[in-house]
Amino acid sequence: MARIALVTCRPGPEVSVDRDLPVLVRALREAGAEAESVYWDDEQADWGGYDLAVIRSTWDYSWRAAEFLAWAERCGKATRLANPAEVVRWNADKRYLGDLAEAGVPVVPTRYFAPGGTPSAAGLPLDHEYVIKPTSGAGARFAARYTPDEHDTAVRHLARMHAEGLTAMVQPYVRGIEVSGERALQFFGGRLLHASRKGAVLTPGTPYDERKVAHPGLEPWTPTPAELTVAERALAAVPHTAELLYARVDLVDGEDGPGGQPRVMELELVEPNLFLSLHAGSVPGVVEAILAAAVR
Repeated sequence: MARIALVTCRPGPEVSVDRDLPVLVRALREAGAEAESVYWDDEQADWGGYDLAVIRSTWDYSWRAAEFLAWAERCGKATRLANPAEVVRWNADKRYLGDLAEAGVPVVPTRYFAPGGTPSAAGLPLDHEYVIKPTSGAGARFAARYTPDEHDTAVRHLARMHAEGLTAMVQPYVRGIEVSGERALQFFGGRLLHASRKGAVLTPGTPYDERKVAHPGLEPWTPTPAELTVAERALAAVPHTAELLYARVDLVDGEDGPGGQPRVMELELVEPNLFLSLHAGSVPGVVEAILAAAVR
């Protein structure tokens, strides 16, 4: 009987409820595994007592990044961790988009503003809308969109992020998302599991420190051949890609609009929401892949 930990975080006012977690625990138990959910920061947890620890919903990690990465290293030495600590470390900082771009993967163009010095409007776009968000973040936390004439507000946003020790990333606002949405392609066990589409998260004038709806208008989606190609290219560029148990590739249309080449908005390899409430038929595939990884 495989012992499996589904790793999550403690409830809190800024933490969403993982509705997939009880579904997976029950399905794994019904399949013959000894499965339970465990808080990643539980000091009493015996990680070495599990055959596999699957990071599922550690949705507070982005504001405890150093602590979380240290835990991943320890856990990965005690048992098999999915995804591996090396992948978690690489993916926890969205500067990985630069690595993907260097590998020839189409991504949303991104610039980075690290803490240090005095934040200013220098370098911010003057001719188009743009988005500012942290390189380590989740659920659109500390994210907002701006027009060129909102530079003063954007600079205050940068200053607040730098005061928190966060590196900011600046991307053009992809208007195509308001037409064709953002598509999330989920992979599990090396195969496409399912795909979903959601609407735009950031609305004009919404403050960066206001809580947003992370997945508005979520619906099932059938990925196009072009989307599958870009997603597979992105995954092939990931360090230790052969060791991935799960992945979510978030895509938007590029500047050429709907029907053009999709671009990677984000690559979720740490704790992606699986949206199983929308894709109940995918549960057996997830269970099969987890069990296979536990006995590998």
